[in-house]
Formats: sequence, C-alpha cells, structure tokens
Amino acid sequence: MEFGNPHRHFRQTDSTNERAKKLAGGGAPGGLVITADEQTAGRGRRGHPWFAPPGSSLLYSALLRPFDGDPLLALAIPLAICEAAEAVAPVRCQVKWPNDVWIDERKVAGVLVEARPDEGWAVIGVGINVAIPPSDFPAELRETATSLMPTEAEGEPAPGEAPTVKTTITALNESLARWIEASPEELLGAYRARDALAGRRISWEDGEGIAEMIDDRGHLVVETGDGQRVSLGAGEVHLAVER
Repeated sequence: MEFGNPHRHFRQTDSTNERAKKLAGGGAPGGLVITADEQTAGRGRRGHPWFAPPGSSLLYSALLRPFDGDPLLALAIPLAICEAAEAVAPVRCQVKWPNDVWIDERKVAGVLVEARPDEGWAVIGVGINVAIPPSDFPAELRETATSLMPTEAEGEPAPGEAPTVKTTITALNESLARWIEASPEELLGAYRARDALAGRRISWEDGEGIAEMIDDRGHLVVETGDGQRVSLGAGEVHLAVER
C-alpha cells in the first residue's frame, strides 16, 4: 500500500475526513491523502473539537481501500504516528489506549477512523500537533497537550532540524504503509511495548481498575477492585487519581 498518491491539499476545508469520505463514495483510489492548513469543523473522537491553529498541525486523512473491517487497524494507526513523530523530532511516544499518542503523558496526536466495510473502505483521520508553542494552547489544554516542537527548556533546534508539517506528512505516509501491512503478531507486540496504561489505575464510564494488557483483539483488559477482569472494546479511559 502506498499513501500520498494522489495527494490533495487545501488551505482551508471543513474537515479532511469529510473531504475524503465524499471522494471515497465517488470511487477514489486507496492511498489518496487529503491534508489542510486549517479546518473549520475538525473533530476528534466523540465529536470533540480539534485545536489546530492554521499551519501548525498535520491535518491528514488517508483512504484505505480495500478494507474488510479488520479491528487491528485501530492499533496500526497510532503505531504509525509514533514512528513518524520519532523520525522527525527527538521525542519518545507512547499510546494511550485506544489510539491517542502521548509524549510525556501529554497528547500530541489523535485518530478518527470512519469506515464503511460494506463498501470496502476506511478513512483514517489523523491530527498531529507539529509546531504549537506551549503558550499557544488554550488554558484548558496546557497541562494535557503538547506538540513536536521542542519546549523552551530543550532549547532551539539547529537549522533544518525542527519538525515541519511537510516532513511529518512524508514520514506518516511511509510509516502508515508499513504498519497497515504488519502481521497481527507484530502489531500486538509493538503496541504492548508502547502501552502507556499498563499497570496503572484507570477509570472509565462504568468503573475503575488496573490496566493489565492489550488482548489479541485489541481490547484493553482491566482488573477491577473486586478481582474481576473486564475487557474494554471501545470508549474513553482516563488515568485515575491516585488515592
């Protein structure tokens, strides 16, 4: 699979995912990538808005075709983001289940997949904060979000070393193609190695417990306080406040 051929870029659009879905419905080929400098209706999972000042972030949607509904796609995408981010910036990434990418427990990237397995395609939506200074994040995000740009404490990068949206697109196209084709064993092993939640207390809508591992279906296995083990297949989880 090759991503980025064709590649359509917009200075402004409502949502790269919406553009990609419309083109997918019209028969666009697999590998199509849509990017934008700015989105007017960008969103993350569960309809959350996505903060991205114009030109500061990679706003990216790729069309995967054919697609048969493989649930492990949800593991491949954050792994591809981690690999791309580490290729363009001196960072170490982890994955917060199911598909948020963290640097030092702050979110640098998110994923929104919108699939039509009955029609044989999926749109892979990715947002990566590339060059947003910490002070530019809204107050409510400053403790939980970050970007690939070095912090003031790390100093200014040498000329040509700073991550850019352009270099990040190239890196993501390459890493996404690789991880889409990876075997289940490779996906699961790599995901577990980057799992940011393993061994930590988490909470979700219906409970709280200790995250144990990612099972072979890509579900998060959690041990609850009464010794029961539950398998979470979807939904939001959060690090619980230590008591």
